[in-house]
Amino acid sequence: MPVRSTGAARADLIADTALDLLAELGMRGLTHRAVDTAAGLPPGSTSNLARTRLALLEAAVRRLAEREARVLGLDEMPDPRGGLDSLAEGLALAVHRSLTGNRELLIARYELALEATRRPELREFFDATGRQFRDALTGMLTAAGSRDPARHVLSLVAWADGLMFSCAAGSYHADVPSLGEVRAGLREVLEGMLRR
Repeated sequence: MPVRSTGAARADLIADTALDLLAELGMRGLTHRAVDTAAGLPPGSTSNLARTRLALLEAAVRRLAEREARVLGLDEMPDPRGGLDSLAEGLALAVHRSLTGNRELLIARYELALEATRRPELREFFDATGRQFRDALTGMLTAAGSRDPARHVLSLVAWADGLMFSCAAGSYHADVPSLGEVRAGLREVLEGMLRR
C-alpha cells in the first residue's frame, strides 16, 4: 500500500489499515507497530497519530462509520413515502452491498463492537458514531407511516444485523443470499411493521 503524504490521507491510511488488521487478525493483531508495518509507514507513525490503544480504536471506529455510510448509501435511499417496494429495494441494496463486497468491513465492525462491550469509553464512542444510521432509519420509517418508529428501527436493525452477521461470520458465511432474497426478507419485515 503506498504511503500518502497529507495528514488527513495518512490518518485515513492508518485507520483503514487498522480495520484491515481487525478483519484479518482480530483484536490481538491490532498494534501500533502492526499498523505501521502493514501500511508501509515509518515506525512510530501510528503512535504519532493515535498515542493510545483507545485512540487507535476510536480512529478505526470513526473510519468504519465513514466507510459504512458510503457502502450503505444512506444519501441514496429512496423517499420512503414512495411506497413499501421502493423502501424495501433501497434497504435491500444497502444490505446486499455490505454482504457481497464488504465482508471484511463487517468483521472489523463485529471486532470493535465486542471490544466496546469491555471498554465503556469505547462503547460511548461506538454508539455515538452508529447513531447516524439509527437516526436515518427512524426518519425513513416515520415517513413511511410507522406508528412506533423506535421499536420498528430496533426490529429492522436486529434483522439486518442478524443477516449480515450470519453471512459474514456465522453459519451462512458460504451461502450469501441474492439481492432478490434480501429484498423479499426486508419486504416481509417492513410489511409487518407498516401494513395494518
